[in-house]
Amino acid sequence: MSSPTPDALLGPADIRELAAALGVRPTKQRGQNFVIDANTVRRIVRTAEVRPDDVVVEVGPGLGSLTLALLEVADRVTAVEIDDVLAAALPATITARMPERADRFALVHSDAMHVRELPGPAPTALVANLPYNVAVPVLLHMLDTFPSIERTLVMVQAEVADRLAAGPGSRVYGVPSVKAGWYAEVKRAGAIGRNVFWPAPNVDSGLVSLVRRTEPLATTASKREVFAVVDAAFAQRRKTLRAALAGWAGSAAAAETALVAAGISPQARGESLTVEEFARIAEHKPAAESAAESAAEPAAESAAESVADEE
Repeated sequence: MSSPTPDALLGPADIRELAAALGVRPTKQRGQNFVIDANTVRRIVRTAEVRPDDVVVEVGPGLGSLTLALLEVADRVTAVEIDDVLAAALPATITARMPERADRFALVHSDAMHVRELPGPAPTALVANLPYNVAVPVLLHMLDTFPSIERTLVMVQAEVADRLAAGPGSRVYGVPSVKAGWYAEVKRAGAIGRNVFWPAPNVDSGLVSLVRRTEPLATTASKREVFAVVDAAFAQRRKTLRAALAGWAGSAAAAETALVAAGISPQARGESLTVEEFARIAEHKPAAESAAESAAEPAAESAAESVADEE
């Protein structure tokens, strides 16, 4: 393939010129912060280990900084953009700055949370500067909807990066950590300074790498069943699993039965469990009939259990 011209990527002046021509001001509502540093987007592409045969999907391309860097390396790039003005302008930017690769680019003008299919070959990688306010749901939706995505690198708020990459026992381990772990091996992959963005955000950013599991998690429970346990376990972080899962199981006693059957201490808390352990609990959810029977325990006993669980 022919090599892109050296000045094809967007610099600070290019970004501001483009934005001015389009009448664009980054909006906090959509979490928009445009990357204005060519070295940063090339670093992201390197860290993502994008290969010449990759079909990359990018969410929230904005003015095209990262898109152009991806096109330098990948076989194809499909960008998903919700903003009407940005979506309309991006193909022209690609054609003007990288005409020899324009036929390798596709745009999907849509909310990423509603995307169910993409044009062209199935994506093999997801690389994106995700809008901070929707980063986790968008990431999980894309991983779930496109199982062909093998490698992911996303730039998110540093706090979100820490949560995604946290392991059991960590203070910030929670729902995003476990759900991301359902799909992939997750790790922090670097930090990004504030001065490479326009406008400069008030928070630091971080890179998160996700490499999809080569084999799905070994469990007879469905993803929905496992995620229901995860959501219940972290809805009240201070509670023991026996108490936190009472609603999920039908009663605290039924939750204890399921936990014991799964080999998990009823006194444990959600932040100490691996995704595999959550899956084991999901496999032992009581049948509806037995859960209903357990829920009909005498009120005095239930009250006593509540007091014990809070101690």
